[in-house]
Amino acid sequence: MGARATLLAFVDGDLPPALLGAVPTDPAEAEEFVRRVHPGFTVEADPYEDSTLAETYPPDGTTHVAILAGAEVLADKRLVWDCPSELPGHLLALGAGRRILMLGMHSVIDWLCFAVWEDGVLVRSLGLLPDEGIQENIGEPYPFERPFWAGEHPVEPDEEEGEYPLPFHPLELGDVVLRELWGFEALDWTDVPMRGFRTTEPEAGEPA
Repeated sequence: MGARATLLAFVDGDLPPALLGAVPTDPAEAEEFVRRVHPGFTVEADPYEDSTLAETYPPDGTTHVAILAGAEVLADKRLVWDCPSELPGHLLALGAGRRILMLGMHSVIDWLCFAVWEDGVLVRSLGLLPDEGIQENIGEPYPFERPFWAGEHPVEPDEEEGEYPLPFHPLELGDVVLRELWGFEALDWTDVPMRGFRTTEPEAGEPA
């Protein structure tokens, strides 16, 4: 279950079919989209950061993007929120009339968040962190979640730490989210090329 991911996608329908048809993104088109995602930032193409969708947790200050037929997919730590409902308005506007998917996972702290918006409406959001419990729980759970909430995936107590503070392990659910919503395991994510950019925030006092 070890994993780290910070992913955001804007999709026409389901994401896996778009990923199956992935081809390298035009550099100029990729840069223009990154500038819309990070308005006011300094955006610099960095071919050394070009990667694939398998690199789901890029370095700080880096944005990876793939523009596909019917989808745009980004990997960037700054685009994923503990409480996904806090997604900034300009990103919601980028997904107007479409589906938006968010996923965050980190195995060191057992953190998971995921969310789905349909045509601008948040239909499901979940944020979990053992030290803080359920950070956000909005909307009806998806069918693939229900066995977890029904107690079918309990975490064995630890001899030193005792009972696990959540009814299931967040990363175990995260693996299912990756499969059900993002197409992980159904295709090889190393076949989805990503353009890499250095994206630097404006200095304090500069307009964004």
